[in-house]
Order: sequence, then structure tokens, then C-alpha cells
Amino acid sequence: EVHLVESGGGLVQAGGSLRLSCAASGFTFDDYVIGWFRQAPGKEREGVSSMSSSDGSTYNADSVKGRFTISSDNAKNTVYLQMNTLKPEDTAVYYCAAVERPDVLAVDITHLTLYEYDYWGQGTQVTVSS
Repeated sequence: EVHLVESGGGLVQAGGSLRLSCAASGFTFDDYVIGWFRQAPGKEREGVSSMSSSDGSTYNADSVKGRFTISSDNAKNTVYLQMNTLKPEDTAVYYCAAVERPDVLAVDITHLTLYEYDYWGQGTQVTVSS
């Protein structure tokens, strides 16, 4: 069973930076996708960034392009989300998610949609003050 644990959230001022970590374990296959999602109060959960092991591709939502970067440290089985130039509107609970052997014929190429993911972490709070 895949387990995901997020960490690194906190309170920062606008313009600051944070790096979130997602420690993963229990993967059976090498073919997987990891995504970062966030949910602000009163809003739907939305995709932020994703990465695919099959081709190494990464995708970012328009709202975070140029500011957020997803990366991984395979030796530590950890995926990161580097968040720079944070804005108050980035305030949300951030979740990492995973799916093994994704059905590439049935999902969006960006992997930024909720429905394709099978495993979720518990989330970490990010608060950006103005």
C-alpha cells in the first residue's frame, strides 16, 4: 500500500518561499505519477504541479508557473514542491497524491485532475500573510 506524508508547511510573508516535502513509500511499480494539489477555504481542491516517472515530464498550473517547481530525490523517495514569490492567494492546505500505472489514455496529460489519483497524504497548511 502506498503511503504519502507531507511536511514543510508554515506561515510566511508575501514574497517569501517554502519547500514542501512528500515522503512516499510502498510503491509496487516504477511507473507512477505524483501530483501536488491545494485547497483553500471555500474553494475546490485544485491541481498545482505534477511529475511523471515514465517520461520525466512536469506540469504546473497557470497560477503558479514561474513560481513553483516540482522535483524529486529518488534516493530519499521524496518529492518536493519549491514555492517562491508566495502570494496570499497561495494560502491553502497542500496535498500530495500518487497513482501507479496511470491510464494515459483516460487522463489529462497534465495530471492535474483529482480523479486519476488513488493515494493521498493528509495535507500540510501553507499560510501566506500580506
